[in-house]
Amino acid sequence: MSVTTTTHLNFRGDARAALEFYHSVFGGDVVAVTYKEAGDAHDPAEGDRVMWGQVVADNGFRVMAYDVPSRMPWQQGENAVFVSVRGDDSDEITALWGRLAVGATVVQPLEPARWAPLYGMLKDRFGVVWVLDVAAPYNG
Repeated sequence: MSVTTTTHLNFRGDARAALEFYHSVFGGDVVAVTYKEAGDAHDPAEGDRVMWGQVVADNGFRVMAYDVPSRMPWQQGENAVFVSVRGDDSDEITALWGRLAVGATVVQPLEPARWAPLYGMLKDRFGVVWVLDVAAPYNG
């Protein structure tokens, strides 16, 4: 049996746009189930919001997202979640960075670091903080 980690992102009304954006960056398949489709639309105005969604790509990328309903508390927060994308190919990481950086605020430019051939951090247009790097052996 194996265990994988999937980042789950919480939005209030932006889940579908976020899933479509991440799909445009990483590829794969998008699934989005609305509250109405799931029969759980407590507020009819929120029926078309995403109750459960994900992007799954063959390259191993996976993220889940949903729209927190108005009946539940939600605070976007500051740096509540970092999503780590790590690969072994500098060209691939650089290409992903270029697409993900559209509309983003760069916190740390993608460049060589002491611990990695490339490392960068940005906050995307949805307020999610991403860390991208090229894996390297740790020499503690």
